[in-house]
Amino acid sequence: MRRFVFLVVLVLSACAPRGTITFLPGAGQIGDVQSIFVTSTRETDENGAPTSNRGGDLLFGEVSVSIPKQREPGEINWPGRKTPDPAKHFLVDSYERYPSQRAFETAMSRALRGRRGEERTAAVFVHGFNNRFSEGLYRFAQLNADLELPFLPVHYSWPSAGHPLGYGYDRDSMLFARDGLEATLRSVSKSGVDEILLVGHSMGALLSMEALRQMAIADGQKGLSKIGGVVLISPDIDLDLFRQQAKRIGKLPQPFYIFTSSRDRALKLSAGLTGQNARLGNNTDVAELAELDVTLVDLSAFSDGQADHNVAFASPAFLRLINSIPNLSTAISDSPTVRPGLLPGTVLVVQNATRLVIPNTSP
Repeated sequence: MRRFVFLVVLVLSACAPRGTITFLPGAGQIGDVQSIFVTSTRETDENGAPTSNRGGDLLFGEVSVSIPKQREPGEINWPGRKTPDPAKHFLVDSYERYPSQRAFETAMSRALRGRRGEERTAAVFVHGFNNRFSEGLYRFAQLNADLELPFLPVHYSWPSAGHPLGYGYDRDSMLFARDGLEATLRSVSKSGVDEILLVGHSMGALLSMEALRQMAIADGQKGLSKIGGVVLISPDIDLDLFRQQAKRIGKLPQPFYIFTSSRDRALKLSAGLTGQNARLGNNTDVAELAELDVTLVDLSAFSDGQADHNVAFASPAFLRLINSIPNLSTAISDSPTVRPGLLPGTVLVVQNATRLVIPNTSP
């Protein structure tokens, strides 16, 4: 048993970088700035920084993250004990805490002014297990920068313990955070966006499904009218539970993408802890989801044994492939069966579900 626990710690620790936020006003004059709207159900410390503890109120803010211009796609560089250098490190240029939900919505509305078309879509990102506030924030900023996403970025940060042995705490925190994510989605909807793309990673994918289920129960399909698409990346969800969630939601928002990898070691361990053979995020059998209108995107070919659980974020080869698509918003809004060749790969359709296997053709 001790050996198994040690292996869990070793593997899951390798899945996420460790780091804390470093403030350096003016860093954005050297780095590229990504302004991220943030909501959180984390408790704050005496300096107002979100912690791993659960908070009673939903927090609202906006963070300007400075990203070094010279780095590999998928790479996040922490200063650690070194002198912060905007040319080398991810840093926070500024942070503004909004006093109320209304002020938050007003700030988003202001950011939408002058935007047209796809730029009026908000991308709401929900981080996964074992993530500090800084790690989820920087990961979303990195993804926005690498893919040059045109969307209004909103990060929902729930109170993960940020520890590889905190799986039980994180699972309870995920359930604790459902109302906060629902409130966030409703608040973003009120800001004037045309639609919302919901992106959940790992345990954050489970949280995303739970929030959609709550909204469907409360308001039916009308409550999901602004959800213009869902992307679940390496979802840490039991297959039976996912099918039951989807059944209660009813008509799933479209498009609905599930990024999977059969080589995801973290999810293999998660499945073992629950006595199952697989989780949704490492299942590549589209027949398991045949009755659902979803697209399973198999990224197994991009796994390198290091960042398997973050392959959609951290694989330079995959990020370069996605970046080569002329219109990214079209790639995530149209079925690959409708637009063959947009995302290269082998397409298999079983009833309502589609499986897309993307090959790694990089040298």
